[in-house]
Amino acid sequence: MRDDDSPPPASPASARRRPVAGAAVLAALCLTAAGCGSGGALPQAGPPAPDSTSPAPPGPSASASRPPSGPASPSTAPLPSATSAKALPKGPLTGRTVVIDPGHNPGNREHTREINAQVDIGTGRKECDTTGTATDSGYAEARFTLDVSRKLRTLLEAEGAKVVLTQDGDRPFGPCVDERARIGNTARADAVVSVHADGSAAGNRGFHVILPAAVSGGGADTSKIVVPSRDLGERIAGKFVRATGSAPSNYIGGGTGLDTRNDLGGLNLSTVPKVFIECGNMRDPKDAALLTNEGWRQRAAAGIAEGIGSYLTR
Repeated sequence: MRDDDSPPPASPASARRRPVAGAAVLAALCLTAAGCGSGGALPQAGPPAPDSTSPAPPGPSASASRPPSGPASPSTAPLPSATSAKALPKGPLTGRTVVIDPGHNPGNREHTREINAQVDIGTGRKECDTTGTATDSGYAEARFTLDVSRKLRTLLEAEGAKVVLTQDGDRPFGPCVDERARIGNTARADAVVSVHADGSAAGNRGFHVILPAAVSGGGADTSKIVVPSRDLGERIAGKFVRATGSAPSNYIGGGTGLDTRNDLGGLNLSTVPKVFIECGNMRDPKDAALLTNEGWRQRAAAGIAEGIGSYLTR
């Protein structure tokens, strides 16, 4: 689900990609990502493998979370971000640093006071974080994002990249959205990807990649990352189509699979190229069947990894 779990605000037409026909969109995305039929050994889209992860017990939706009475404050002494300590093989991504941001945290549900605390997102203030969404069967977005992020780390490290996770199930909640951005900035990452799944209405299907808008105000200035972030996002979208067989969102982005937003602290505060990917809609039964499937999650991670690799070796 989105960084703040709220609908995107109305934005100028110039901040959106114009709608195009579905077939043309897929072709354009593939071409942007250096071709849907070339390079890399990806798992082929096909019948998903049985799910090896049992669903989590149902919990309250993100919209149902309310801050308890009393003062609240975000984490002021964050734990170090999770970084692989093993020796990396030499590969095409050797010398590159990638930060992977698993959206939300499974522990957020037990820390509503902390995650509802307001933090500065550069152009205003928003909640530290949210609980995220879940499928009707109770499979939480936070579990999905952590699993895909770990798979993604393995794939990128095999190509020689140094990978930093903003959290690896190693902290009680969060990190807050401002800290998520700060982790990428501090690492001087060559690319940052925040992994999510949406919580829209049933019937809304497909993935979309969220790009940073041109923002300047408060502590936010995205002027240097807008163009490279779009390149990164377009390449991920093209590779994601090929790896998963999923179509671009039918409800956001006008069929392009791309959406530009100016209200997300994780993007506003980033000083390095960064995008979000909403891998599908957890509230739609057909998308949920994919998102809860182990084999499909592996293909999703492969698509994201190939998009990142395409961007870093361009």
